Amino acid sequence: MKKIVILTGAGMSAESGISTFRDAGGLWEKYPVEQVATFEGYAQNPQLVIDFYNQRRKQLQDVKPNMGHQLLAEMEKEFDICIITQNVDNLHERAGSTKVVHLHGELTKVTSSYEPNNPKYIRELSPENWEVKMGDLAEDGSQLRPFIVWFGEAVPQIEPAAILAENADIFVIIGTSMNVYPAAGLLNYVHPTVPVYLIDPNVVHINNHRPLHIIRKGASEGVKELWDLLKK
Repeated sequence: MKKIVILTGAGMSAESGISTFRDAGGLWEKYPVEQVATFEGYAQNPQLVIDFYNQRRKQLQDVKPNMGHQLLAEMEKEFDICIITQNVDNLHERAGSTKVVHLHGELTKVTSSYEPNNPKYIRELSPENWEVKMGDLAEDGSQLRPFIVWFGEAVPQIEPAAILAENADIFVIIGTSMNVYPAAGLLNYVHPTVPVYLIDPNVVHINNHRPLHIIRKGASEGVKELWDLLKK
């Protein structure tokens, strides 16, 4: 069974109604990165940051996986599919995908402010108890913070993701600008003979001189076309 490794970004979930960060009208226009996506911003105003991620969590409950998510889950019947996502939503899992690596953390989880990557402090929030309040503590006595990799923080899952990329028979990029590192560097781990498909309705500039099979469509239509191509 062919191993297909898929790197997904904000464009994967945009059709579900989740706001992208970088596009016009995206979240960065409303909330400066420094305030809500750095540890310094969190230290300066934890209430603002906790409220921001509470809002994102609430929004997540109001959206559903789109056809692109569902098709990737369906493809597991015919291929060994591994998804590496830059998204912090759980739409891949809700669609039925079973192997998902989250590079930038998970919105539905919280953790210690002292040791955010210590597994014993990472906790999944239930849909009924999605709201975090000031004073909600991790087991080490620190304020519960979002289990999100903020700018300037280490990306613990990048090594497992690089190993997946190295072992891919086919590599697919969906809905990501390929501007955010270290995720954008994963393409460098893909063997030169491995076919690479890029699904995006926009022009994506990639700093890699390998040939790409470009599908200039959104996630849902693009994944449908990819599956049709792979069946041939």
